[in-house]
Amino acid sequence: MVEDSNKKTLFPVMEEEVLNFWTQNNLFEKTLVKDFPKGDYVFYDGPPFATGTPHYGHIVASVMKDVVPRFWTMNGYRVERKWGWDCHGLPIENIVEKEMNTQSKKDIEKIGVEKFNESCRSKVLGYVDDWKKVINRLGRWVDMENSYRTMDLDFMESIWWVFKELWNNGLIYQGYRSMHICPRCETTLSQSEVTEGYKVVKDLSATAKFKLKDENNTYILAWTTTPWTLIGNVALAVNKSIEYTEVEIGEEKYILAKDRVKDVLKDVQYKVIKNLKGSDLLGKEYEPLFNYYAKDEKLENKENGWKVYVADFVTTQEGTGIVHIAPAFGEDDMNLGQENNLPFVQHVGMDGHFKDEVKDFKGMHVKPKDDVMATDVEIIKYLAHNNLLFSKEKYEHSYPHCWRCDTPLLNYATSSWFVNITKMKDELLKNAKSINWSPEHIKEGRFGKWLEGARDWSISRQRFWASVIPIWQCQCGEKVVVGSVKELEDLSGQKISDLHKHVVDKITFQCPACQGKMERIPDVLDCWFESGSMPYAQMHYPFENKEKFEANFPAKFIAEGADQTRAWFYYLHSIATGVKKSRAFDNVIVNGIVLAEDGKKMSKKLQNYPDPMELIDKYGSDALRFYLLTSPVMLADNLNFAENGVQEALRKNLMLLWNVYNFYEMYAKDEKSVDCQASDNILDRWIISRLNELVAEVTDNMQKYDLPKSTRPITLFIDDFSTWYLRRSRDRFKGDDKKDKLAALATTKCVFEKLSLILAPFMPFIAENLWQKITFNNFSDGNKSVHLENWPNVEEVEGEVIEKMKAVRKIVEMALAKRDEEKIKVRQPLEKLEAEFEKDLDENYLTLIMDEVNVKSVIIKKGNNANVILDTNLTPELILEGIKREIVRNINSMRKERGLTIDDKILISWESQSGEIKEAIQKHWEEINADVLANNIEEGLGGEGDNKEFKINDGLLYLRIEKVN
Repeated sequence: MVEDSNKKTLFPVMEEEVLNFWTQNNLFEKTLVKDFPKGDYVFYDGPPFATGTPHYGHIVASVMKDVVPRFWTMNGYRVERKWGWDCHGLPIENIVEKEMNTQSKKDIEKIGVEKFNESCRSKVLGYVDDWKKVINRLGRWVDMENSYRTMDLDFMESIWWVFKELWNNGLIYQGYRSMHICPRCETTLSQSEVTEGYKVVKDLSATAKFKLKDENNTYILAWTTTPWTLIGNVALAVNKSIEYTEVEIGEEKYILAKDRVKDVLKDVQYKVIKNLKGSDLLGKEYEPLFNYYAKDEKLENKENGWKVYVADFVTTQEGTGIVHIAPAFGEDDMNLGQENNLPFVQHVGMDGHFKDEVKDFKGMHVKPKDDVMATDVEIIKYLAHNNLLFSKEKYEHSYPHCWRCDTPLLNYATSSWFVNITKMKDELLKNAKSINWSPEHIKEGRFGKWLEGARDWSISRQRFWASVIPIWQCQCGEKVVVGSVKELEDLSGQKISDLHKHVVDKITFQCPACQGKMERIPDVLDCWFESGSMPYAQMHYPFENKEKFEANFPAKFIAEGADQTRAWFYYLHSIATGVKKSRAFDNVIVNGIVLAEDGKKMSKKLQNYPDPMELIDKYGSDALRFYLLTSPVMLADNLNFAENGVQEALRKNLMLLWNVYNFYEMYAKDEKSVDCQASDNILDRWIISRLNELVAEVTDNMQKYDLPKSTRPITLFIDDFSTWYLRRSRDRFKGDDKKDKLAALATTKCVFEKLSLILAPFMPFIAENLWQKITFNNFSDGNKSVHLENWPNVEEVEGEVIEKMKAVRKIVEMALAKRDEEKIKVRQPLEKLEAEFEKDLDENYLTLIMDEVNVKSVIIKKGNNANVILDTNLTPELILEGIKREIVRNINSMRKERGLTIDDKILISWESQSGEIKEAIQKHWEEINADVLANNIEEGLGGEGDNKEFKINDGLLYLRIEKVN
């Protein structure tokens, strides 16, 4: 192993050697077979796609998913960590579509669903090796060799079981409603998917003129941000409680809400004719803007169309206070249409193109991705040409886009299969109450509010590469839901080895009701249904592992990003409630998004972030892990990733700690047998109490799943260990007091041994390295590792010692500030310091203050004022002592430059014309020899040598050192 490290480049080298030790000795596997008196601790790992390389978002998630299992493993649990691959859905479909150069679903169907799906299967695991390399190098322990895959037969069979359980519980139904669809993918999207893709865009809005049939030159004005839907208009809606106005402009009259007049007619001269109530407009007929469907004799409910109706959803917040109704393209519109038996005009296909009967715009796409306003411009031109346009303007608003292919979505009435969320809403809310969230505000906030407003979940997709909906139906209306492979084999008499669409769509069987042919419905399942079913499917439950699963459900822990509150977390919870009448998990950590340092989204194209593997090669995984763990990203906040943050984590934690170890090792090599033991020294008592305080704090916060609060105290402790304990104990390590030296060595070893256990979940590499060295195992026994040890117990903390040491350090801080104000170096001794503290400080504490501030005496007065008085009067004796300290510092600096160790004695030669310097050396030569490990100090340089010049006060000192052994 690498023994010496002040250079950051050595930490990655040491980590690689630790990795080799873990791998060669199967250390992860050993954590799964060691004693686990507290049983199993189950955590669910949300599977990533292997269609690209891991990014910082994946690294954040992996760090969380490594830290928590390591902690609970050390606390007596067996924590299986099974990796999974998300194999289905639009991400892989889009990759294959690009390769095949398909533009629509029809193109895929021409190529053949089987060919398309098999191509998806072949591409889906393209980056597995890259993932394995990054995850392993990050230090995450997880079983990637026996990973589950959502495209495997066992996994898909369990999904069918989940579906059938929901069906049997009365929670699956088919409905016809207005939903968002992606015209590019030609499929519906769920509520959570829609929320992921909103963008602020500029659209064209239009205020159209709807001519009343029974009134001369009188128009009702209605405003829309989707002019393309006007072709499907069949009604107008007003509100009974809104007051309307009829105004005259030139030879035409217009009706709109009174409260909207100033905004709609802001640049127009008009005359008010009369005021109207909403009820006065009820039933008025108007002429259709477009006649493509109004003349169609086959159109149902024509007699109810193109009239004014009343609706509560009409407001005066924007527009004209009158809403144009197109039941095929909006939820409120569709509900009003159903309530009043309005004609249903769907003039757009699911591919987003106008149907053939829309003659003037035949084949045009209503929302072209490359020019979203193009079709609306043509519609508005048509209205203007036919005197049906009152006004138009550009309108900026938030508009949903497909979260995978970035196509603008359409609100579209279509058939879908749903999970009845509304039916189990009360139970969902009840089950959510016992879930612990980190950060806590997510529980009632983002997740809680989403759960309260959740609607029925559309689970059917009109795609290809996914788990299918296992419903077979007959023309007679009979339906059979299949819940297993065996069930389908028994029904069909065929051997089943694959459950994908291109296979099962060919499987038919006899209808139990009419003996006709039953065929599977064409839809596949929303991939979030797969993700929500993961707890059961990863174990092939209930077909295997039934007892094991039921003994460990719900999971103890899950973790993902904040966006999953409306996705994976929600779907896990919904399916668990529907199938098991339970929550799916007990504890959850929610992380935020990692952005580039400038706050922008990380982009390979912009190259605005450091490559993760290059960063690990430069600083090591421990530094990256600890930077992320202590950052706000672990509390669902965003993080502007900065490389210097990783560097700082390295410097303040690993480098500082390693320097302490190197110092310890230097003096411990002849005292290998020293072990942890009680000590009367106040520094030893203090650092042990601080260590026990750290154990308590980290344990408490890990049990609360608060990672930043668990890790930030570690940095503070390391700083205390290095800059106070070690600095104040240096002379003890070097001194001749054997008992005190052994006490310092024993305490330091005790701290390192326990601290390595605390570090193990967070910085597993340096924890292993320190533990191996401090326990003298030195990687010699593959059955011994810090990660096989138990978490340290919370032991007694001497609160008064900690409190008094805080006071000592505060007094020191204030005294050193006074020195700085007076421009007196710390190496210059002073006579006296006076300070106030509410309790007595005995000699042990006073000695620390005296040594640190470099004063001869300290007087503590009772009081609560933060006040320090420093005697800055310099006597000749004090000045000589100050010179002596400067000489010692300079000689030790020369020793360091020569690379001398504590075993190397030296001879010192010197010359100076300064009387003060001469007097200081003559008076303190014995102390100088002891402090710099010299055999002698002689005046006169003589001969040739490597002499150095130093300025001390107003004089010059010339020094030469020679190694004498």
